[in-house]
Amino acid sequence: MKLLIFIIVYPLIWILSILPMRLLYIISDFFRFVVFDLVGYRKKVVIENLKMAFPDKSDKEIKNIARKFYKHFVDLIFESIKSFTISEKEILKRYKYKNPELVNKLAKEGKSIALVGAHQANWEWSFSLPLVLDTQVFGAYTRLTNKYFEKAVKNSRTKFGIEGLKTSETIKGIHKNYLKKIQGAYILLSDQSPQVHKTHYWTEFFGIKVPIHTGAEILAKRYDFTVINYTVKKIKRGYFETEFELITDSPKDFENYQITDKYLEITERNIKEQPECYLWTHKRFKHKDKYEQWLENRKASQK
Repeated sequence: MKLLIFIIVYPLIWILSILPMRLLYIISDFFRFVVFDLVGYRKKVVIENLKMAFPDKSDKEIKNIARKFYKHFVDLIFESIKSFTISEKEILKRYKYKNPELVNKLAKEGKSIALVGAHQANWEWSFSLPLVLDTQVFGAYTRLTNKYFEKAVKNSRTKFGIEGLKTSETIKGIHKNYLKKIQGAYILLSDQSPQVHKTHYWTEFFGIKVPIHTGAEILAKRYDFTVINYTVKKIKRGYFETEFELITDSPKDFENYQITDKYLEITERNIKEQPECYLWTHKRFKHKDKYEQWLENRKASQK
């Protein structure tokens, strides 16, 4: 059955992928109408997220951001499909890197790097990072249950030189590289909501107390990674620019969670600049009322 699904669906994806971007965006406009106006996919979640993140904005402003978000969101799906056949020349034209020399200078000094980022603009096309960085780039990915799609997607995401690490084996892979003295840059998106029972740290994000992923900071301190934030901004439809920002090259000098706080500060600032380009369909604030219970459970477990 999985092979049959692949045989039916993959040729359609491939045909879409070879279409010019201009034509893909015409198709995207149609699906934006279906997803937003007809189906209303996760519209309630998106509106609630926006209202919590921007309490000072009017209902009209919130709906306007939501409409722009869905246009961007559906574009992102088709840009991801384009990834299957996009050439090196075209992706470097559409996905520029403002200051890769910051990363390359540190890589030349022998440093391994934690590249922390967020689900902002088009993070999918960051699989082109090996084209501009002078170090091996590693990216975590979630393995698909359909082994045929798994192979196709993996081939697409690694064609420019990125090395994939299964999400469940990322820490093991990093440790293995550390022991073998293999230098590299690790893409670590850390803005989504962790499971409450696995949470070590809560803080405010857009003024709301939420659980926070701290894995990037923990790994940076354990393996002495330089921590660099990379922010993707949308210049215009189909064109993006990534900028790198040093958080620290001495992570062990920081108190616990200070690096995470700095990352969140940068992330929130960038989201506010282009709110329509953030991934509002995930329930980032779903655990906002569970902090007190989490605190009580933690105190009880420490007795």
